[in-house]
Amino acid sequence: MARPVNEIQQEIVTSIAANEHLQSLNSSSNMAVFKIIAFIVAYAIWLLEMLFDVHVNEITDLLTTQKAGTLSWYRTMALRFQFGFSLVSDHDYFDNGTATDDEIEASKIVKYSAVNESTTASRVIIKIAGESGGVLTPITPGQKESFETYINEIRFAGVAITVINYRPDLLFLNIKIQRNALLLDENGMNILQQFPVNEAIEKYLKELPFNGELKLSALLDRIQVAEGVLDVTIMSASSASIDPSSSAGDYGEPQPIVIRAIPESGYYVMDSFNNISYYVV
Repeated sequence: MARPVNEIQQEIVTSIAANEHLQSLNSSSNMAVFKIIAFIVAYAIWLLEMLFDVHVNEITDLLTTQKAGTLSWYRTMALRFQFGFSLVSDHDYFDNGTATDDEIEASKIVKYSAVNESTTASRVIIKIAGESGGVLTPITPGQKESFETYINEIRFAGVAITVINYRPDLLFLNIKIQRNALLLDENGMNILQQFPVNEAIEKYLKELPFNGELKLSALLDRIQVAEGVLDVTIMSASSASIDPSSSAGDYGEPQPIVIRAIPESGYYVMDSFNNISYYVV
């Protein structure tokens, strides 16, 4: 870990004071030439130590994410998928040939991924999502088929894998808001024709990491500080995910959320804001 610049500088100055051949360098002024030189050298040493720290962190990350067969490795490989490109024979990387950097980047359609082990079977679950206009979306059926072929090529023998590429989990909230009538109308709209509570909820969901845990207490805290909110109570919360047994890809029945939940798809969207009620007490 890099030492502070002043600590390195002090070591240099102390070494100078202890050197019998440098006794003439004894000025107490911080602007003394030898102290300025000591600072410059100390800064250079500090910068080098910082680079060493960065290098160590990079190597540590590489060892973690590239150790073949781990969950982190599967996530890294999922994000490296290139739609429309072929794997180099007997390898786990793509043949980019004469493709430009822009073409390579455009082919990386999996923007988000989370990998964990099934709790009910000997199976690895890979959740993925693409992105369109800054919004998380599933990749297309054709792209998913190509992705699954890629995963089957690189996976370890004997490892069963399920790829989840669902539409977002729908979040259902029943909330009661005590509003400041000077700032919000009965529909939760402010003078700028904005809906601060709706925006606070959407911002919270957007900031959740992919496959991150939704915490009702944290969501309530976000709503509480929204403009015009005096008090808030989450009466109920539930979510619905795609029913894997549905050939039409329909959503299943909403399931209650107690304290916290992780989305099956990896991400949430609000079903609607119709069950947010505003009151003046």
